[in-house]
Parts: sequence; structure tokens; C-alpha cells
Amino acid sequence: MLTLVVRRLGLLVVVLFGLSLLLFAWVRALPGDPARALLGEKATPAGIAAINERYGFDQPVWQQYVTYLGRLLRGDFGASINTGEPVVRTFAERFPATIELAVAALLLAIVVGIPLGYVAARRRGGWLDNLVVGGSLLGVVVPVFFLAVILKYVLAIELGWFPTSGRQDARIDATHVTNFYVLDGLLTREWDASWDALVHLVLPALALGSIPLAIIVRITRASVLDVLGDDHVRTAQAKGLPRAIVSRRHVLRNALLPVSTTLGLQAGALLSGAVLTETVFSINGIGSYLFDAVTQLDYPVLQGFILFIAVVYALVNLVVDVSYGFIDPRVRVS
Repeated sequence: MLTLVVRRLGLLVVVLFGLSLLLFAWVRALPGDPARALLGEKATPAGIAAINERYGFDQPVWQQYVTYLGRLLRGDFGASINTGEPVVRTFAERFPATIELAVAALLLAIVVGIPLGYVAARRRGGWLDNLVVGGSLLGVVVPVFFLAVILKYVLAIELGWFPTSGRQDARIDATHVTNFYVLDGLLTREWDASWDALVHLVLPALALGSIPLAIIVRITRASVLDVLGDDHVRTAQAKGLPRAIVSRRHVLRNALLPVSTTLGLQAGALLSGAVLTETVFSINGIGSYLFDAVTQLDYPVLQGFILFIAVVYALVNLVVDVSYGFIDPRVRVS
């Protein structure tokens, strides 16, 4: 297992180096000029030249990349061209909002998706199975932003059951220790603040978690159906073991192997899908900030934020790989 972790970390370094090169080339291939985007209507040749000299845009591209890579190795991700704030500080301020939303969406997908997929498999061909399969297909094809708009309009605006935007009611005097609003309320025992933050998470989590939920349902159902036909399951049933033991020890544990692999992939998809969800619900996370950075050609923010997200995505998949090893002993042996 230790060899697996070391090997994954070594690959992470290589991947991050390649990603930094691709990111550097991609942001500079975007149409437009960051200096003109920053100055707007006040752009003059002298002003544009001053901005380009200040941020090194007047240097050869290869020299810009060498300078950028050297700063990365020193832990310097630069500062935003538009706000002047260090990228690391801005990321630390906004990342908790995105993580909180992604975790809520993933928990929803796991808690609802695995039991639904299991029950649908055990009742294959019945009305519940058909309903679950049809609902999962609908969850995959409906775009996240469209579902977010529908949920916001129906449940928040028309019915008034949930807040329309934000992470917390501005009238609540909450203490923010970690910027994870739900956790902060629990740590400071401000139960009303924690509950309000949780209520604000419901609609964004439903919208963002719809696709992972549908995928987990379908994979769980298919995996359970596959395991139910295995010899060891039929042998356990023939020995007269209680159904609960067969289901938990022989069926569900083996069926969760492909599901656990899917969770790591879905975690990365949630981070990328949060862009539109945060925009619809006016959540100040990294998704909405990245959207603004693209429109404003803020190179340091784009490069720094995407690299941070890549590291988080890789670490999440590393945790999934390690947990997979505890579920499947064959991975530990290798």
C-alpha cells in the first residue's frame, strides 16, 4: 500500500508539470489582451505597454514560462491582475464554499444513490426498478444549470421553501472560523447559523449532485446484478445464510468496488460543474471567480486556481485508491 501511495505521488509531480505547461499555453491562446481587458476604455498604447512590462507579457513566451515555473517552485502563484490580491489568499477564501457545496452534493449522491441502485437491482424488472432507471437517465441528460434554474424558480421563488441565493442569511451574525459555514456554526455552537447555511446548501447540492446521483445509481444497480450471479453468492444462499448477511457481506461489499472508483472521478466533475451552479445561486466560490477570470483574462488566477483544483482532484483520487485497497485485498498485494 505504501508503494502505491509513493507511486501515485510521483506521478502527481509529473502530471502537475505537464499541466502547468498546458495551462500556460492555453491561457495565452485565449482571444484578447489582458492589458486591454484591465484598462478597458481607458486603454492607451503607453498604458498597455506599462501593464505588459509590469507582468512580463512583453518577454518571449518561453522566458515567461521559465519565470512562471520558477515562481511555482518557490510557492509563489502570483497575484490577480484585476484585484492585486495574491492568488493563494483568494483561493483560500473562496475554496471552502466550493468544497462545502461539492461535499454536500457528493454525500447526497452517495446516501441516495447506493441504496436506490441496490433496491432497484434486487427488484429487477419491477415498477421500482423501471422508475429508478428512468429517473437516472433523466438525471444524466438534464443539464446542471437548467436544473438549477428550475429548482431556484419553483422551490425558492414561487414556493419560497428555500433561499434564492448566497451561502447564509446576511442578517445572521455568524462567526466564521474556517469559512466552512456549516462547520463554523457547529464549532462555535451557533446552531441557527449552521442550520441556515445547511438550508442554503439544499438547492445547489440537489442541482450539482443530480448527475453523480444518476451515475452512482446506475453503476450500483449494474454491479449488484453482476455480483448476484456470482458463484460465491449462490453458495452462501445455498448454505442457508440469512439474507441480511449475504446482502451485506457477499453482495454489497463486492458491488461497491466499481462504485468507489467512480466516486473519485465524480469528485473532480463536481469541482468543475460547480462553476455554473455557483453562478446561478450567487455563491462566492472558485467556480464563479474562475468564470470572471476567463472573461477578464486574469492569467495568474486561471493558472493558479486550475492547478490547485488539479492537486485536490489528484489527492481525492489517491484517497479513493487507498480506500479501494482496503475493500479489495488484491490491490494491497500489488
